[in-house]
Amino acid sequence: MKKAGRKLGLLGAGLMAMIFPTAATAQWVTGLEGGSGSTVGPGGALYVTESLAGRISRVDPKTGVVTTFAEGLPPAIIGIGGAIDVAFIGRTAYVLVTLVGAPIGSDVDGIYRVDGPNTFTVIADIGEFSANNPPTTPFDLPNGLQYALETYRGGFLVTDGHLNRVLRVALDGEVTELIAFDNIVPTGLEVSGNTIYMAEAGPVPHLPEDGKIVAFGPKSLIVSEVASGAPLLVDVEFGRGRTLFALSQGEFPPPPFPPAGSPALPDTGALVRVKRDGTFTIIQDQLNLPTSLEIIHNRAYVVTLTGEIWRFDDISGPPYGLSR
Repeated sequence: MKKAGRKLGLLGAGLMAMIFPTAATAQWVTGLEGGSGSTVGPGGALYVTESLAGRISRVDPKTGVVTTFAEGLPPAIIGIGGAIDVAFIGRTAYVLVTLVGAPIGSDVDGIYRVDGPNTFTVIADIGEFSANNPPTTPFDLPNGLQYALETYRGGFLVTDGHLNRVLRVALDGEVTELIAFDNIVPTGLEVSGNTIYMAEAGPVPHLPEDGKIVAFGPKSLIVSEVASGAPLLVDVEFGRGRTLFALSQGEFPPPPFPPAGSPALPDTGALVRVKRDGTFTIIQDQLNLPTSLEIIHNRAYVVTLTGEIWRFDDISGPPYGLSR
């Protein structure tokens, strides 16, 4: 009986490992200058914004080879901002640039179209719109702090983590407010059909109970909570089988708190998966200042503020298959 019980225990452990796999970890890319946003673009490649350099890099998802896609964008001035996110419509890239306009700099806070390796056209001045249409919540920067860029219905959605709202931006440059919030600090975006999924970091000090994923539509704007319980959430993405994953930057420094917009403590971030009960399970912890998440097949690619990309394999178990 003891031997049979031991075999059953080993079998049970094996089944649990299949159902809830442990991600294989690799520090995949290093040397980026201020990794920020990312997207999967033409050819299935990973495109990453390097905010300190004003550059977009293309990363081969199989080899990790990095090449320059475009450079010459306004770089970050105060450590955060500059080219902060990137998205594609067809084969054309668009870059979200923030915290480079007044009163910090003299460039445009908005969406730039990439016309060539070092040529760009501003298609939307979001800073000007923000300054002319202030929110009802308190703010220090009239131009806002735009964080995430997501394609939506032939245009874009943009979160503003400072002015606490989501904007809708058309290709002709028209900017409108889609939805406004209280002080919840909206960050990452994901779209599935007509439903918009959004990560919330929560106000300083970004407590775990304030880190949420919510969902809403373009018309009713009734916001429903999908999951909560991870500190300073910065991104959200779907994986295989409509499994939802999120990226937590981690614990905020203790009092006296640094200014809003400051990063989390080093090595406290985590890649998490949403459970059916609306809580999170940790796939990988002790990440160092993660900023953006992309999922290709069954692999997660995590970009960090320190200029690294980490790859995590087999993030979803059967029946959705292993990484290829």
